[in-house]
Amino acid sequence: SEDPEVPKPPRQFKELPDSTPQECLIRVYIIRGLNLQPRDRSGLCDPYVCVTVGKNVMDDREHYQSATLDPVFGKMFEMSCIIPLEKDLTISLYDYDLLSPDQKIGETVVDLENRLLSQFGANCGLPQTYCISGPNVWRDQLTPIQLIEHFAKLKKRTVPQFSADGKTAILKDQEIRLSDFEQQIPSHGHLGPAKQRLALHLLHTQGQVPEHVETRTLYNPLYPGMDQGKIQMWVDVFPKSLGPPGPPCDITPRVPKKYELRCIIWNVKDVDLQDINITGEKMSDVYVKGWMEGMEEDKQRTEIHYRSLGGEGNFNWRFVFSFDYLPMEQLCVLSKKECTWSLDKKVTKIHPRLVIQIWDNDKFSFDDFLGFLELNLIRMPCPQKYATGCTLAMVDHKEETATETLSSFRPLRSFTRFGLSSSPPLRVSLFKKRILKGWWPCIIMENNKCRISGKVEMTLEIVKEHEIEERPAGKGREEPNLNPKLEEPVRPDISFLWFRTPLSTLKYVFWHPHKVKMVLTVLMLMIIVFVVFFIYAIPGYLTMKLIDPFGQHIIPVVQPYLGYFDTNSSINSSTMHHTVLEQMKKQHF
Repeated sequence: SEDPEVPKPPRQFKELPDSTPQECLIRVYIIRGLNLQPRDRSGLCDPYVCVTVGKNVMDDREHYQSATLDPVFGKMFEMSCIIPLEKDLTISLYDYDLLSPDQKIGETVVDLENRLLSQFGANCGLPQTYCISGPNVWRDQLTPIQLIEHFAKLKKRTVPQFSADGKTAILKDQEIRLSDFEQQIPSHGHLGPAKQRLALHLLHTQGQVPEHVETRTLYNPLYPGMDQGKIQMWVDVFPKSLGPPGPPCDITPRVPKKYELRCIIWNVKDVDLQDINITGEKMSDVYVKGWMEGMEEDKQRTEIHYRSLGGEGNFNWRFVFSFDYLPMEQLCVLSKKECTWSLDKKVTKIHPRLVIQIWDNDKFSFDDFLGFLELNLIRMPCPQKYATGCTLAMVDHKEETATETLSSFRPLRSFTRFGLSSSPPLRVSLFKKRILKGWWPCIIMENNKCRISGKVEMTLEIVKEHEIEERPAGKGREEPNLNPKLEEPVRPDISFLWFRTPLSTLKYVFWHPHKVKMVLTVLMLMIIVFVVFFIYAIPGYLTMKLIDPFGQHIIPVVQPYLGYFDTNSSINSSTMHHTVLEQMKKQHF
């Protein structure tokens, strides 16, 4: 009707959003990329983030991630835009190149207008708790009570009525208590008032978007329809008309802390004997080698225990390994160049593992491998007090999952049969225990089966960065030989290198173990020599006895007397007989 006195019909759409453009503050949180397509000849890429909304462009080219397909960015970009004039937010990943132009890896587009006008509160997700301080502080512009009032007004529902203490609310004649949602209050002390916390829990029951991380697929216009990887992120949109938002989340990647692993090799026992010495005894020249996985260039080894006849070895030797560690992620961070001409170091994260190997030293051939021990420092078997307690179950390196279905196996842990417990060996974290000492078994593979080939006594200690200078310790027995001080090992007298000390070799290798045999051998040789000389001399002796050339039956040869030719000579007959006898003796001999 055109009659101005007739009342206007009721308005049907009372809660329509404002149709005028809104200036908004957006925060883009980029966490990491996953399975990116390589762009370099090495099969990797050097990605960095570029964020574009309207004419605003922000990138982080200076802090590109080197040589990786799974980069961790941990960056937050904050910029302003006018919605719906600048409603498309584009997140792109580029590959950094030093000389040639950077290549686009992929991009994803977020519709900011759709999120701002969503009735599910998609502009800023709801956190699990309402905190007024701490790392998870409330960052929305409106408090939970304001949000639930706005939601009830938008949906034309009844606004919940809260009690004075805020621990109870009445919604549709139903009493809702805060204790129904919070069975145990956290002890960190960052929680807000009970009324706000209860309102937040009620919002979660109404289908509002919770706080979450989006995993979005990246696409490249040059390769339409092909997945170029994924990116994990989320976006917060705050209309400036509602006031300033809360502080942003800090998603900066954690900085690894410097730790030091001190491993003292005390003794080894029951080691396989690989060599046979010249006396027929089995022996080994034992030494121990160790390193941390991923840091093979820092291998360390003990001195050599020579001539181990019983499989034992005494060292008193310290290994010192320095590494960077992330306590929250329980991973070691390694930074190294893949090749000489690489511009940047590649960063990898691995589990902290210690590798111990036992070897037999050989001077004129390759050393013999005797056994190894690999320990995951996060979940390692407890050492045994005595070497006899070492079993093969201690080095079963089948990793169990974090859940490992403990509830189903818990009844079996207390089961015993014939006095033997069926429970698996206890696993502990060296980072919690800080120091462990005892015996661990070393194994070797034979016919696709493991067997114990030796046992090693060690002390493992984790030292934090501030303790390294307070409690210094040198490698081996070098200075500073402290914490603890390592003395020279007391070894048997036979532990020496044979060609460096030949006299000791004769003394300890031949005389001490075989002195009775050697004495008997010398006596037998003397008897044999006497018999040989006797047998050699007896024929001549018997001949002399039988012939008796000096007896009276020898007829002397009388030479004629020639005295009458020389009147000056006066030789008597006795002298002539004596001369004849002397000549006959000489001829006989």
